[in-house]
Amino acid sequence: MADQNRPIRIGIIGAGKNTRVMHLPGFQSIEGVSVDLVCNRSEASSRRVADEFGIARIESDWRKLVADPEIDAVMIGTWPYLHADATIAALRSGKHVLTEARMACNLGEAESMLAISREFPDLITQIVPAPMSLDFDAVVIKLLADKALGDLREVCVTHTGSQFASAEAPMTWRQDAELSGHNVLTMGIYYEIVRRWLRVDPVQVVATGAVFTRTRPRPESDERGEVSIPESVTALGEYADGARLVAHFSGVENGLSRNEIRLNGSEGSLRIDFSTKRLYRSNNGATEEIEVPVPEKVRRGWRVEADFIDSIRNGTPVTLTNFEDGIGYMAFTEAVAKSIEAGGATQKV
Repeated sequence: MADQNRPIRIGIIGAGKNTRVMHLPGFQSIEGVSVDLVCNRSEASSRRVADEFGIARIESDWRKLVADPEIDAVMIGTWPYLHADATIAALRSGKHVLTEARMACNLGEAESMLAISREFPDLITQIVPAPMSLDFDAVVIKLLADKALGDLREVCVTHTGSQFASAEAPMTWRQDAELSGHNVLTMGIYYEIVRRWLRVDPVQVVATGAVFTRTRPRPESDERGEVSIPESVTALGEYADGARLVAHFSGVENGLSRNEIRLNGSEGSLRIDFSTKRLYRSNNGATEEIEVPVPEKVRRGWRVEADFIDSIRNGTPVTLTNFEDGIGYMAFTEAVAKSIEAGGATQKV
């Protein structure tokens, strides 16, 4: 627990869009918190961010940032490739850590992060949570606990888009295995939501994936990069109680995108439409859906930076999202990757 009267000084590693739009304004809105140092991919981009947000210092080497004695906590806003190394270095330097999701490139890296964090129990470690369901989580969790749907039969997750439909669409970090590892499309962030609701993982999973455009133009050069991360993936999981997980993610679907999670039970179904940000329920045999009201008092919204600072100041346990839960979704991601690599062979989760 930190000294309540002492300012908390934040260092930023990686100031991409989410950091600039959410994290920096979030930290700078909290009394007694200052963002004092930023290290982006280049000195020029670091300077631009520093100028925009009034950050006093920039650093060209993230290792120097985590070792800086004037920094108390580190926000890691990079792509997954640096999450493990930066987290481990920051903890060993006595810094609290908030890292962007996904937790790491693969399960092994995530396990290393968890192991190191347990060596420093007085330091806070938090992963940025999947935000799309935060306003609905309390209602969904209560409906499941009350058995409002009866026995759960299916969890159906669908998220599609057309970002990779064109063969000439530029390669993104999500398609670069060196930057993203085993993370595929938006699978991890949606699985995190499912896991938050159910608090259990499938015992096994079968998955297939496809890359339709093997090389794509790199946005920062004249070269083409090799795409090895699927542009379409389907995963079928089986829970211990017999319920099924049916998940499909695609970057090659034109037209109106699909973005929803359905929970189908023996007494009815629940559907969250993330496109419209609405929750619907239907009873057995019904062909129409009824919108489920979500009271304002249970809508949690975005509190990531405030939660992180609260944990540092008051010792409040991290729930959204702690490293143990990160391991849970990374284990599923790893099982899916292994199944795809093995031609759809069943993998334990």
